[in-house]
Amino acid sequence: MLSLLYAEVFMDSGNRKYIQYYLGAGLVFTAVLGTLSHFFYDWSGQNPVVALFSPVNESTWEHMKLVFFPVLVWSLFLPSGIRENFPSLRSALLTGGLVGTWSVPVLFYTYSGILGKNITFIDIAIFYIAVLISFSTAWKLHGSAGIEKMRLFIGVLSVLMIAAFFLFTFSPPHIGLFAEPG
Repeated sequence: MLSLLYAEVFMDSGNRKYIQYYLGAGLVFTAVLGTLSHFFYDWSGQNPVVALFSPVNESTWEHMKLVFFPVLVWSLFLPSGIRENFPSLRSALLTGGLVGTWSVPVLFYTYSGILGKNITFIDIAIFYIAVLISFSTAWKLHGSAGIEKMRLFIGVLSVLMIAAFFLFTFSPPHIGLFAEPG
């Protein structure tokens, strides 16, 4: 929806400056929606539909949703002017979303493994770092012809990620990624 507000600005422009603004707006959108979605499940009275898109517990896996779904939403609602002028942008955003999403467990388990414990402030910072990683990746890839050639593969990976989130929300495997930190 927020992307529609920017449609007029981007309609006739192929300027990289506009992509910077668009990605910056997406970064803010993702940071805000991801932060709020941490609470959606409880706010909804633990609605199972909301559970598909928002964390249902404090596991690392569930917190990966905070990055993935807002970036996915931002990538799906690209204004037509941006899609036409930057045909690789959706693939770049989806790739950035996947990279940012998987940076959450990498960063969490790296720092908590080194320290032997987790610290709430660092856990929260990891989310924002992952959002930055997502949009930095999208920025680096948005003009790449190679990323557009990988569009189908990136789309399939994104759909598999959605399916995994949906499945593992209600049937998580009994491994560390899905366990609540203790």
